[in-house]
Amino acid sequence: MKAAVYRAYGSPEQVRAEELPRPVPSDDQVLVRVRAASANAMDSHFMSGFWLMRPMTGIIRPKQTIPGVDLAGEVEAVGRNVSRFKPGDSVFGVARGTFAEYACAPHDRLALKPAHLTFEQAATIPVAGVTALQVFRDKAALQPGQKVLITGASGGVGSFAVQMAKALGAEVTAVCHTRSMELVRTLGADRIIDYSREDFSRGAYRYDVVLDIAGSRPLSAYRRVMMPKGIFLPIGIRPGGSLVGPLFHLLSLVLSKPFVSQRVTFVMGRINPEDLAAITHMIETKQVTPVIDRIYPLSEAAAALRHLKEGHPQGKIVVRISG
Repeated sequence: MKAAVYRAYGSPEQVRAEELPRPVPSDDQVLVRVRAASANAMDSHFMSGFWLMRPMTGIIRPKQTIPGVDLAGEVEAVGRNVSRFKPGDSVFGVARGTFAEYACAPHDRLALKPAHLTFEQAATIPVAGVTALQVFRDKAALQPGQKVLITGASGGVGSFAVQMAKALGAEVTAVCHTRSMELVRTLGADRIIDYSREDFSRGAYRYDVVLDIAGSRPLSAYRRVMMPKGIFLPIGIRPGGSLVGPLFHLLSLVLSKPFVSQRVTFVMGRINPEDLAAITHMIETKQVTPVIDRIYPLSEAAAALRHLKEGHPQGKIVVRISG
């Protein structure tokens, strides 16, 4: 099978196309013929060899050499313990190494693809969509009428988050760049702050929930705009210019928790078929629409990852694996 592969930590430029053996599913896995995959920030972190992640990804060299987690495609074969799917089913979900023609996915990390969505659209949903859903529904217990601030509102998670917060009845303020303001407006944001012209932390608005996807400001900036009982939800870790930067940020969040009434809750989406189905319902009822920034062929996987890292995408970046 064809796959995008990197053999050492570094930049996206080292990703190369290779021919690899087709994987074989275990008893609890599904072999998926991947039609489309999408890029996530974790792909860049894994590939860069970000020091906090090396105990998981490999101390000296990467354990997983094929990028990609999100996928959409067709079931090719199922393990003997799998009864939820059969060959020919169109599915979406997560697996390891999805920038390849085939990937083995745990059966409980997949769901049937919405019939009216393309494979490319479905591939944008799992990590970003489930994370956004769980942030507001589970972590924040978001209620109608509450005020939400979302930084990085035009990106992969952000584009889902704006729509889901609106679907749950919140008043949404989105922070993005000038070039993304029109997109964010179409997603339903009530207020839009252009961070190149205005500092959201100096405004008069106060928010019940702050979802920080951009990760570019100190904790004090967010606390200034939060209600006394507000909740701060940081997503992911931004690799900084030094080894201590990300760790210092994490420690400051943890150490401040006992001394303030505002809550800090860390977020990591957990993919499950129930939430994939919940998002499918939101899409079918037109509460949520996947947003695609650009589609790359598998042969240009390196360019897709570079665009993710440097291009401030509007929505998700998709890699089309096969037609």
